[in-house]
Amino acid sequence: MIHDLMYIELKMGYSDDGPAWIGYVKTSKSKKTIYFNNHAFQKYNGNYSNYIDIENGDEYWISGLKKKESNRHWDGHGKIMIDRRAVKEYLSLIGERELPLNLFEVTDMEDSFPIERVNRVLNQKITSTDNFE
Repeated sequence: MIHDLMYIELKMGYSDDGPAWIGYVKTSKSKKTIYFNNHAFQKYNGNYSNYIDIENGDEYWISGLKKKESNRHWDGHGKIMIDRRAVKEYLSLIGERELPLNLFEVTDMEDSFPIERVNRVLNQKITSTDNFE
């Protein structure tokens, strides 16, 4: 499993103003599945999203971090929640000394990667579709 710092934004029902986070994720080797904040996401091609929550179908935009501009869409609003453990790494990446607190909210995030639970859900879906063939 790869452990990366990424940008995650909920798109479903929010357009460009959804809750957003910068935090540590775990990914599958192919990066087609991303685990973050007790959710699991799979690659998806939506209008404004690129990942879908495996368990509830919510659409998200997930990407690496931008170095020279905001991670949010240019038309988006709202603070980005950033994992307290990631602040130093993020500041180093963007070449700044302080986090602009008008754009970010520093918060404590738990490492909760539901790999086993999601694998059971995916296996149930496969079994269900096999029964209909």
